[in-house]
Amino acid sequence: MAKKAVTPGPRDERGVLQARILNSARQEFATHGWAGTTIRAVARAADVDPALVYHYFGSKERLLDAATDPPAKWLETVAATWATPRAELGTQLVRAVLGAWADDEIGPVLRAVVLTAAHDERTREKLRAVVERSLIGGSTLGTDETDRLRRSGLIASQLIGFALIRFIWRIEPVASMSEEDVVAAVAPNIQRYIDGDVVARPASTGGSGS
Repeated sequence: MAKKAVTPGPRDERGVLQARILNSARQEFATHGWAGTTIRAVARAADVDPALVYHYFGSKERLLDAATDPPAKWLETVAATWATPRAELGTQLVRAVLGAWADDEIGPVLRAVVLTAAHDERTREKLRAVVERSLIGGSTLGTDETDRLRRSGLIASQLIGFALIRFIWRIEPVASMSEEDVVAAVAPNIQRYIDGDVVARPASTGGSGS
């Protein structure tokens, strides 16, 4: 049986160990929440000594922060997507979300944040901040700030709800739809939030009085 890592090794090995610890932490926090996760359980899942977890991360609070920090790659992807020509924006936002969840770096973090947020208020605040910064804060939609926030919020609600059904709860047949089918089904709704009416219009009275 291989001996568990107890002390930091060479730089490359340290990077591998840190990644292993973070992957295990994401699984533990997502499954058991903040209160139910222990450093010892994370270390056991990562096959390292608990002392090594403390060496790299210092505390459970800092481990949670590191495990649920959104990768810069995600923020850069969303920022670039918002710069897409308006007529293509609905399609590209859907593709960006599909690509992010399939990405080996971004996907596990998104999953950990969403699942851990169900147990932990601090992570809910982090999830809220990520959504506000990326899916809402990056948009330039609307005729004024209220309209921008309304449209961006509706887009975020659609994309997050879709992600829950497809990637977290894995409800069929949505979970196994092809990317092209998803884009064909979801992108027009997103595009309507971009270009269409998102508030009720007064009914026309029409006709003339007697």
